[in-house]
Amino acid sequence: MTEARPALCDHVARSVDTEGITRLGVAVSGGGDSMALLDLARHAAHARGAPLPVALSIDHGLRAEVAAELALVAAYCARHGIVHRIARWEGQAATGNLQASARRARYRRLAELARAEGLDAVALAHTQDDQAETLLMRLARASGSDGLRAMRAVFDREGARFLRPLLTTSRAALRAHLRGEGIDWAEDPSNEDRRFDRVRARQALAALGPLGLDAEALARVARILADENDVLRRLTAEAGSGLVEARAGALCAPVIGMAELDPELRRRVLHRMIDWLSGPGYPPRADALHRFAEAALNGETRTLAGVVAFTIGPTLWLARETAALPPPGPVGAAWDGRWRLVGSAPTGAALGALGETGLRQIPDWRALGLPRSVLAATPALWQGETLVAAPLARAPNGFEVKFDGTDWKTFLATH
Repeated sequence: MTEARPALCDHVARSVDTEGITRLGVAVSGGGDSMALLDLARHAAHARGAPLPVALSIDHGLRAEVAAELALVAAYCARHGIVHRIARWEGQAATGNLQASARRARYRRLAELARAEGLDAVALAHTQDDQAETLLMRLARASGSDGLRAMRAVFDREGARFLRPLLTTSRAALRAHLRGEGIDWAEDPSNEDRRFDRVRARQALAALGPLGLDAEALARVARILADENDVLRRLTAEAGSGLVEARAGALCAPVIGMAELDPELRRRVLHRMIDWLSGPGYPPRADALHRFAEAALNGETRTLAGVVAFTIGPTLWLARETAALPPPGPVGAAWDGRWRLVGSAPTGAALGALGETGLRQIPDWRALGLPRSVLAATPALWQGETLVAAPLARAPNGFEVKFDGTDWKTFLATH
């Protein structure tokens, strides 16, 4: 046993105990950070008398080396009696930002594995070095405190809980642990590929070290910014809760009330509105959000991040942009990640957007007093080209839909 193991295990044990977790999954790629986390979680489980962790691996199909890396994980798990589950990314090849696409798929598949295994949470091996590298990357994008704040130690995503118990632990300490325990790990060759922002940030961090701007110092700055950002988030929640109302899956607020907010607070409320409607992701760039807000409050119709903003009389509306909505999908799944059909449906029916085609089949939809764009984005049950039901648009026909996301006020308080 290495001298540092008890302290490192304590980081994991405290994180798990604080959240009241019994069954823990560990996301493991075969790299040094995740192999160290799996080993520490194993020792922590023994010390706590808890079940062994479950190793969860994702094969994105992006690199030929992945099979050998996952074989390394499987060998470790076999030696220690740990269950190892592997999920493959069945989506299309990543486009645009390759690492961002893979990351989104990774969270989705990890959440699915966690549910299948009955896990309380999934531990991720983000380290103090990752924290510092992320800060540098966000600085390069001129991010505000939302982007510069420290990573969250606990968060929910895709319906699962995730932990980051190693945010105050250095990558070097984890490598030292692995060497001391005689545990092999794999080095991802993409970690040296300068096409990726994180690789360039890692190299810049090494150059900044002699100036005192090492990973520990930058991670400390990120934690300070997180504390300050929490205050801004509370103010945003108070303003958004008082001004903004959710209706039929859209959001509305008085134009005058929004215009009277401090510009930074208004930007934050609008940002939260966009997040609630289209799902949290990388925030829109500040200049794009500023143009979006100014145009919307001046009565122009604008779109951003899958959301359309427009005004009708004294009211500002934000709704899902129909062009950004997914196609009709199976009735047993959450459509647009937000809506589910209650009860059974005809064979072959699908849940999708009501759209203009559906609105034309509901003569009295205007009696609801809701904007056309809002209703067009609501869920409807379709049988081919035939509208079966539009529960939110005065055509339920015996069917009901329920909102499958977090309600607006709870979202404000927790995001």
